[in-house]
Amino acid sequence: MPTSLIILAAGQGTRMNSDLPKVLHEVAGAPLFAHAMGSGAALEPERTVLVVGHGAEAVRKAAEEIDPEIAIAVQEEQLGTAHAVLQARAALDGVSGDAVVLYGDTPFIRPETLERMAEARRNHAVVVLGFEAADPARYGRLVMEGEDLLRIVEFKDASEAERAIRFCNSGVVMADAATLFDLAGAVGNDNASGEYYLTDIVEIARARGLSATAVSCDEAETMGVNSRSDLAAAEAAFQARARAEALDNGVTLIAPETVFFSADTYLGRDALIEPNVIFGPGVTVETGARIRGFSHLEGCHVGAGATVGPFARLRPGAELANDAHIGNFVEIKNAEIGEGAKVNHLTYIGDASVGEATNIGAGTVTCNYDGVMKHRTEIGARSFIGSDTMLVAPVRVGDDAMTATGSVITKDIPDGALGVARVRQDNKPGFKIKFFEKLKAAKAAKKDT
Repeated sequence: MPTSLIILAAGQGTRMNSDLPKVLHEVAGAPLFAHAMGSGAALEPERTVLVVGHGAEAVRKAAEEIDPEIAIAVQEEQLGTAHAVLQARAALDGVSGDAVVLYGDTPFIRPETLERMAEARRNHAVVVLGFEAADPARYGRLVMEGEDLLRIVEFKDASEAERAIRFCNSGVVMADAATLFDLAGAVGNDNASGEYYLTDIVEIARARGLSATAVSCDEAETMGVNSRSDLAAAEAAFQARARAEALDNGVTLIAPETVFFSADTYLGRDALIEPNVIFGPGVTVETGARIRGFSHLEGCHVGAGATVGPFARLRPGAELANDAHIGNFVEIKNAEIGEGAKVNHLTYIGDASVGEATNIGAGTVTCNYDGVMKHRTEIGARSFIGSDTMLVAPVRVGDDAMTATGSVITKDIPDGALGVARVRQDNKPGFKIKFFEKLKAAKAAKKDT
């Protein structure tokens, strides 16, 4: 059955004490709402609607960068969750099948949980996601009778007996889209908060002869982010889960608690990650690669058997072929490093290509920026770049070529040739002693005055 996603992301999040809309705060390098989108992707949604409010344009821009096809609905006034869901009606006009309501500030609902909700939908008109709370606190309670969900009671409106229930409401709901909008439209605001609660659709559905049930998940999946403390807790929870999954998938983490992942980090089997490594968004590390300590990677691909670091930085567009070596205090940006090539010391390679088996000497810089435009450097296969070479782009070093140490290369070097571009050394006998005696005398004269 086709399914659509409705992700509620209109809240201001005043407890975040931030000018940034709450759902734009990040966990694992991705906005909070993007995690909900990722979970819902398991249902292969026909359409995704993001309901925005506070900071609508900023949220819209971020959402469209992730999914250009996403539909945006605006909730001008935040009058409750049922009211928010109704704002998505126009965007889903003509779309058949189910709709699932997710929350932009609840990042950890697992795809498997949504799939279980979809299975339950075969037998019930409305499916709600619940959890057994260690501390029910002020959560809404799910009142069950066997597998039937009778009603959802908000804490403020619950009796003492209902408050004793530990099976709590996550807010996630799945139903036929037309039915969902019809039920949400029938919700009133006669409650302690004067809001239109989506939770009321359960009693309305049952009054119309429609069945409802609840699927249970682990409480950790329902963690919401409403404050900076919650955000820190969510980050910690994500990292703990990501580290455990990496270890289970055959990755070696020497000091797991010091390694930080992004939402989309991919590590191949038998990759080895040393302590204090940070993976920004968009990183793929293939099997058998080694990322050494204190390295930072983002937007890059590391081939099988390659080595990176320690203290290396791979920036977006860095592409390392198999068995490439990137060493300490090396930065690579928008550059392809060929198979078996070595860039081992104190070097910047940007907007460049380095051929297979080439060696880049310490202190090499591709001078790629003229103050206005970026230019490209091409270094061929099996070449040798001498230490402290400045490659002023655009420039090409051919296959099997080399540069002399300390050269400033401004012209192409043909295949097999040596490029030398430095002033001839001129030794001046006795100069150092005479020069320093002059300086010391000047300093003494200055002190006397």
